[in-house]
Amino acid sequence: MASAKETYRAELRSAARQLGERCLYSAAKWAAELLVGVEPDAAPAGMDSPSSSSAASAGRLLHLHRSGGSSFRHRPRHGGGPGSEAGTPLGGVSYVSTPIPDDDAFDSGGDKYLLAKTYFDCREYRRAAHVLQNQVGRKAVFLRCYALYMAGEKRKEAEMIELEGSLGKSNAVNQEVVALERELSTHRRTGSIDSFGLYLYGLVLRDKGCEGLARTVLVESVNSYPWNWSAWSELQSLCTSSDILNNLNLKNHWMKDFFLASTYLELKTHEDALKRYERLMGVFRCSGYIQAQIATVQYSMRDLDEAEMIFEELLRTDPFRVDSMDIYSNLLYAKESLTALSFLAHRVFLTDKYRPESCCIIANYYSLKGQHEKSVLYFQRALKLNRKYLSAWTLMGHEYVELKNTPAAIDAYRRAVDINPRDFRAWYGLGQIYEMMGMPFYALYYFRKSSHLQPNDARLWIAMAQCYESDPLQMIEEAIKCYERAAKSNDTEGIALHQLAKLHSVLGQSEEAAIYYKEDLKRMEVEERQGQNYVEALLFLAKHYKSIGSFEEAEHYCTRLLDYTGPEKETAKNMLQGIKRLQSGFPSMDIDHFAL
Repeated sequence: MASAKETYRAELRSAARQLGERCLYSAAKWAAELLVGVEPDAAPAGMDSPSSSSAASAGRLLHLHRSGGSSFRHRPRHGGGPGSEAGTPLGGVSYVSTPIPDDDAFDSGGDKYLLAKTYFDCREYRRAAHVLQNQVGRKAVFLRCYALYMAGEKRKEAEMIELEGSLGKSNAVNQEVVALERELSTHRRTGSIDSFGLYLYGLVLRDKGCEGLARTVLVESVNSYPWNWSAWSELQSLCTSSDILNNLNLKNHWMKDFFLASTYLELKTHEDALKRYERLMGVFRCSGYIQAQIATVQYSMRDLDEAEMIFEELLRTDPFRVDSMDIYSNLLYAKESLTALSFLAHRVFLTDKYRPESCCIIANYYSLKGQHEKSVLYFQRALKLNRKYLSAWTLMGHEYVELKNTPAAIDAYRRAVDINPRDFRAWYGLGQIYEMMGMPFYALYYFRKSSHLQPNDARLWIAMAQCYESDPLQMIEEAIKCYERAAKSNDTEGIALHQLAKLHSVLGQSEEAAIYYKEDLKRMEVEERQGQNYVEALLFLAKHYKSIGSFEEAEHYCTRLLDYTGPEKETAKNMLQGIKRLQSGFPSMDIDHFAL
């Protein structure tokens, strides 16, 4: 009986060949990379089984570590122990088997199909469609329709550049969509369409704005042929909420696990995504794709050190990799690692400088150096190569903010949210711009949108709170609620606790202010930070405990203030003298008493 790994290898090997024959090169590349990612069975002939011991699992990870140490740590998850990793990606799950579609191209008209595919590979799409115009085989029908669709896309791109410039707006549409929708709907109604035709029909429906029907058709496509990753990717783009995802009628094939993990990442449910990917690593241990996705999840969860180790390992094992390296460049930018980012930019430039990801990496490098004009230039180059490259629009908006070009920044951010309404960074950028322009109500709208999409990001709640605090609004109670959410969302900079203490103090709520000041003190002591906020917290707590008669507590904080220079030290000395008088039974003397 064949093991699960052998089954996956056979299915992926067949998928890579068939997808390449259908000219779905991106999906074929994905399948081939996963095929290589399946770790060979190391056990003896009689020991080849879907399950393995934890020791064997640990041993199989050694090929990832050339210089010792793990490139990433496998965190224990609920239901994801050692026994649940091997054999199938999710332990204990029974997967359905899917029949491989028949290749009918060579029964009749095989030579014409080969000629048409050659034309397609040379980007002569209309010639390819013309060659197959009288062919009725399913492969031939798909390739003809797909060639027409690509010809329409090619013409649309040309019109967009001719009418509005390379980065301008345009109303150009794919002129082939209407005829293709009519033909493909007829094939679907008569049952003469295969899974690849359904995938193309889903693309056409998406372009026409029929998202509900497009989802239904794409689900039919992946259920009949689950190895077409391009179909899964298009289906993911149409799953804009968890409710939509949960209502999909998907068969329980192992490719569904890849889809769910990727969609969870897109929907910002990072824990679920990480859990899925770590379990998938039970079989696809050599998969660079899964490692890159895990690194992306870690980056999204702000675990930058963990993500950096994975990306470094990926570059060691695949030095010419460009996929996902733009995420790595964002990480290096966030850590201000100029040397590493310079090395990465130089590497991708030599590998393929005309990839959108390469242009984005180089743009990040120039941005970190403070050369924002050059950064904008490379983001524009990335968008010339791929107008729907989301990160380029968003990051270019950031660069325009640095250059004080507000209209261009707003336009870039709006393009980003048009491409993906779930891009919280673009909504946040719009909020920042309107806040800088003194329009807090507009800013609040965009900050709310960003925090709704990324509710666990403290930075977004802090930005909203500061907007509520602004002079035109002065909505202190609402600001406090936002700071409370930020404090619960891993506020690494400690802004929320300090601001909560100050705002409660302003409202005369001394007890609440003292609680937050004490929490802020503990945080600063752990992080070994002793700046002005530290002194401010000590001074407030000293005054507070003196006012309520807790002289020992007040004396403790006053004594700590004596270690600092400045007016606070003199204030602490006077307070200590007053506390001693009160403790000895003499009333304290207020300087204001003698002001008369």
